[in-house]
Amino acid sequence: VQMVESGGGLVQAGGSLRLSCGAPVYAESDSCMGWFRQAPGKEREGVASINRAGNREYSDSVKGRFALSKDGDKSTLYLQMNSLTPEDTAMYYCAASVTYSQPSACRPSNLPYFDRRGQGTQVTVSS
Repeated sequence: VQMVESGGGLVQAGGSLRLSCGAPVYAESDSCMGWFRQAPGKEREGVASINRAGNREYSDSVKGRFALSKDGDKSTLYLQMNSLTPEDTAMYYCAASVTYSQPSACRPSNLPYFDRRGQGTQVTVSS
């Protein structure tokens, strides 16, 4: 089942974007889900994760600015991004994994290794 991201775009520094990820199968199962990003020439960086109990964790680089949520029927994963800076410019991917579903493993740092991911949505923040 394909995961499909949307909501990326070009925004000025200080602005906001809301990314969406349609992932009905993985949202309903006991999966860890979240978002990671990759900027040109840089390694993949886990951004935010949510475990099957609904507990969220954020990387230090986005804590206080980004918020992860699921909709009521858990079919869509969202990433609300506020106070964006040029350093947030990257391709953003949603990801899911049953293998990493244990709370101790469901962490942003593991998201780049998840076996299920979408094609990504580009976020560009201008200064």
